[in-house]
Amino acid sequence: MNSIDGPFIDELNRLLLRPPKFMRRRKRYEEDPDNAWNCCSWCEYLLIVILSTILLVGVLVLTLFWVMFYRDGFAWSESPKQQFNLHPILMIAGFVTLSGFSILIYRLCRCVKHIYVKLIHMFFHAVAIPCIALGFLSVFDSHEALQKVNFYSLHSWLGLVTMGMFVLQFVIGFFSFLVMLCCENKTYSCRSAMVPIHASLGLANFWLAIATSVTGLIEKERETANETGVSTENKLVEHYITSAIGITLIFIGIIVTFAVRRSNAPASAKVYVTERI
Repeated sequence: MNSIDGPFIDELNRLLLRPPKFMRRRKRYEEDPDNAWNCCSWCEYLLIVILSTILLVGVLVLTLFWVMFYRDGFAWSESPKQQFNLHPILMIAGFVTLSGFSILIYRLCRCVKHIYVKLIHMFFHAVAIPCIALGFLSVFDSHEALQKVNFYSLHSWLGLVTMGMFVLQFVIGFFSFLVMLCCENKTYSCRSAMVPIHASLGLANFWLAIATSVTGLIEKERETANETGVSTENKLVEHYITSAIGITLIFIGIIVTFAVRRSNAPASAKVYVTERI
């Protein structure tokens, strides 16, 4: 009997003296051997970071070049036609460049604590909000001054849906993943349930923004096709530029989707409560 009691009592003491689960130190992401990357994984990671940065900055620069050299630059209410030119710049800056960096930073950043990554993620989206608001006001005021009908095209309705989903995502993300951290253990189940929903809707919103931008480019080309006073050569060059912007937007959507859904990306590896949520 004593030979049985000894191990039994030792195991009982071990369980009783073991600290509760919420008090145990959780492993950091980088401490888990399951998350170790080989050389190929790091090369893929660097390629995605470099290529996505070039595309996200490049599409904004290309749009600026198009507006400045082929659409007569910017203005506000004193020139409604030039006021409209703020719309593509600000919308691509907010919905594509800033939002794209926000998604990729959250997904790929490995060098700081995850709470800081979440704050950077939120910061990029917060900076995108005034860009989107000013972009919307510029096109609305321009159409009003030129006596054009608002909200009649597929582009405009896609834009409304995209803006609505963006605001909803921002509010839900702010309260679910930052405010609820005040009661981390009690809200864990809620936050863990929200993670796949927030991620899927965020990616869908990003693709909606790309679709809206592409339809906007097509709509603008149709409007300017019959413009007088513009040489055929300039029209042809402008057509190539807008086509390049559209293709770049599609490539951005593909690479961001690849980065988000890649199985060996940091956020899909084995990560613990404080790191994943």
